[in-house]
Amino acid sequence: MPKLKKILLVGLLAATVTYNPGAVEKVDIISGKLVPDNVRLDNSRSEGGEYFAVEKSIRSFMHRWDVKGASVAVSKNGKLIYARGFGLVDTVTRELTEPFHKFRIASISKLVTAVAVMKLAEEGRLSLNDKVFGENAILNDPYFSNPKDIRAYDITVAHLLSHEGGWSQRWGDQMFMPLTIADQMGVELPVDTKTIIRFALDKRLHFTPGTGRAYSNLGYAILGLVIEKVTGMPYDQFCKKEILEPLGIFDMTLAHNLPDQKASFEVSYYEPSDVLPKPSVYGTGELLSPVYGGNDIEALGAAGAWLATTPDLMRLLLAIDGFDSPPDILSQLSISLMTDNNKGLAPAGWKTTMDNGTWWRTGSFPGTAGMMKRQQDGTAWVVLLNSSTWNGPEIYSYISDLMHRVVSNLKAEPDYDLFTWALPVPLSSGNDDELLFR
Repeated sequence: MPKLKKILLVGLLAATVTYNPGAVEKVDIISGKLVPDNVRLDNSRSEGGEYFAVEKSIRSFMHRWDVKGASVAVSKNGKLIYARGFGLVDTVTRELTEPFHKFRIASISKLVTAVAVMKLAEEGRLSLNDKVFGENAILNDPYFSNPKDIRAYDITVAHLLSHEGGWSQRWGDQMFMPLTIADQMGVELPVDTKTIIRFALDKRLHFTPGTGRAYSNLGYAILGLVIEKVTGMPYDQFCKKEILEPLGIFDMTLAHNLPDQKASFEVSYYEPSDVLPKPSVYGTGELLSPVYGGNDIEALGAAGAWLATTPDLMRLLLAIDGFDSPPDILSQLSISLMTDNNKGLAPAGWKTTMDNGTWWRTGSFPGTAGMMKRQQDGTAWVVLLNSSTWNGPEIYSYISDLMHRVVSNLKAEPDYDLFTWALPVPLSSGNDDELLFR
């Protein structure tokens, strides 16, 4: 697509779309009341003889790939028709996985970030054509000034959304090289997101922004700072207050690195036994598991740090799927820009968007893998695993095959909606930043 046409299409969003709070489904929050036992969706709602074929397929998949625990959710025409946990939350405690257990969702987090950016664009609080770095740009902090490559001044919000910012992983992923960055930047470990961005700005870009496309965790980490600068709020707090909570999602939060920092109801994570340890991201000199402390999920921020349950991710998916029920939280123009490959921005947030109306998003981090898919026939599904598999990215084709069998064995038009069993009841767990279903 010619560059001018692309700019005009992106600019159309800011010029023609206004925020419509009526498009956000109202959620009544229950507080200060006795809470019945059934407000937390558990396995009992998706158990029984009618699910025998479904359970057999999932358990066979888990056995084949040595997956310790999994969570699966399926919807049809806006209704949650299946939500079930399988296997173990933790192999020591032997606790069984339920739909309310939280998993690291890795790069599925990019979809949350993209929705936040598009929402700000709809509200007129930023333009997708806004420059990111420079004196008159969004991130005009002196810390980000004087990049080595002046082409960095041309990077726009749209470029970051569509992985066109100018970075590639030719010399490694900047978000996963903390020791190198600490050494070159002269700082102590752990390195934070801002330091990683400054490190990248001290190098030449791999291509001129807008002229190529290369998957970039860095670009989405930068978008987290863009959101903070525009809103004056921490990235995660803005996403919670303005996107997740209006949808009835109160259980998503950002992940931490170490096992003693796990959130309530968070699973444990497992890698194949032959995976080598890595130096601690905290600079202690220890060799730690890539799952816990050998990689820094906290530094990923907006690129990959969210925790979620499968029902919560389904609520988000259904709110941006382009179908009428339930109402979407973004305009049709925003959803089109994120998913229509003919418009030059897509996929934004999503991993792949196909012309036949099938969109999906994947995410992986040591010890976890996840995938969510929207289909043109009104079916959607989410799968989260607490185990890495030896076949790496190939696991997603096997997940897709699995879910094809699962969906074909579920009722096509059920007369129930499991979302009615998951009431939004935020309760404190002693941590003011975390809201839990009880």
